[in-house]
Amino acid sequence: MTEPARDPGTLRFPTGFLWGTATSAYQIEGAVREDGRTPSIWDTFSHRPATVTGGDTGDEAVDHYHHRAEDVALMAGLGVGAYRFSVSWPRVQPTGRGPAVQRGLDFYRALVDDLLAHGIQPALTLYHWDLPQELEDAGGWPHRDTAYRFAEYAALVGAALGDRVPLWSTLNEPWCSAFLGYGSGVHAPGRTEPAAALAAAHHLNLAHGLAVSALRAVLPGHAGVSVCLNPHLVRAASNDPADLDAARRIDALGTRVFTGPMLHGRYPADLVEDTASVTDWSFVRDGDERAVHQPLDALGVNYYTPTLVAAAPDGRPAQRADGHGSTTHSPWPGADRVDFRRPDGERTAMGWAIDASGLYDLLMRLSADHPGLPLLITENGAAFDDQPDASGMVHDPDRIRYIHDHLAAAHRAISDGAPVRGYFVWSLLDNFEWSHGYGKRFGLVRVDRATQVRTPKSSARWYAEVARTGELPPAG
Repeated sequence: MTEPARDPGTLRFPTGFLWGTATSAYQIEGAVREDGRTPSIWDTFSHRPATVTGGDTGDEAVDHYHHRAEDVALMAGLGVGAYRFSVSWPRVQPTGRGPAVQRGLDFYRALVDDLLAHGIQPALTLYHWDLPQELEDAGGWPHRDTAYRFAEYAALVGAALGDRVPLWSTLNEPWCSAFLGYGSGVHAPGRTEPAAALAAAHHLNLAHGLAVSALRAVLPGHAGVSVCLNPHLVRAASNDPADLDAARRIDALGTRVFTGPMLHGRYPADLVEDTASVTDWSFVRDGDERAVHQPLDALGVNYYTPTLVAAAPDGRPAQRADGHGSTTHSPWPGADRVDFRRPDGERTAMGWAIDASGLYDLLMRLSADHPGLPLLITENGAAFDDQPDASGMVHDPDRIRYIHDHLAAAHRAISDGAPVRGYFVWSLLDNFEWSHGYGKRFGLVRVDRATQVRTPKSSARWYAEVARTGELPPAG
């Protein structure tokens, strides 16, 4: 039989390219009081008045805890090769100390077994923002001891699941944990302390390094270890030196605060200088940067939108149009005179500019700065105001176009030498979108909040075909 002719505009991805979807524990699991689980900082934060749109919480979420087998079957129907999920720290180690709760680990054992039975590669993230509340009460991420508690937790999960999970990530987007959680206060635990945000960033870095070492001690040699960052693709509004310096400041705070110690073994000197009025960095002790700097098998890259900045004109307050601040508190310590501009063009329902070229630029920069380190696009996707039609189906051409264009950008980066090994759509399911509640829908699969019925959208069927063939068709 002759194969049908391929459209000359079709893009073919390399053999072995990993096609996946992604979620996180607090956003989908629910069952927050079952089987020994205790509150995380997000349980506490979401129950405070006026912290989450609509008063939503993750108490039930999309009840993945009880729909696990159904959700894995959905993935199998999509034909994806990998599933990136996170473990709920308070489900496994309720106080953040001591032995694991086997009932909590059993849920993840069953999930991993289901995935492997369907030929889906598990990709496990140890921390996606759900710090046990007891550890926050003891000081949280600004407190050094939290890094050591995280390493112990990593060892517990690694020992339990290491024989069946081939890809491990320590942290997801530590920038959000540090600077949204302790700087702007728009994420849990909701603190607005610039110096504490920088201390949290360091202790997250230290937690990563200690956890990598702990995992290496218990994982089989073939298991890969990574971290998932959200490097900020920062662009200056002009070539004016003041605007270029604003971009440098945000690049240091948004990206190099993590890639510096993790991948080069040191904090950037300009970052330390820029923030000298906020903190003296005395929380960095001798040997910390060496402890953070551990060999990695891959770098996870989360990308949604670029960041456009300029120097704030004299005499007026800086604009916080980046979507990460509040009216009174910034997540950017030491960058009070930086304006965040709104790029022109189309936007998602989050208000984020759609610009796939930013993904290409970011991948090329990372491959140049860290040669030889494989890259995985561990989150990319978009929220749109998609609604079911009369038949209950959801047609979401905007999401298809968004994913298509970003995959085309990734393919271009691969063609130009970037070692991109896989792509994970955010997200498998419509879920709890942090401070936005359930109003922002990123999922390939619609979830009816009243019935918990799952319905694949048009984008799910489209992505399934791309994953099956490894080919990206021309834009429709």
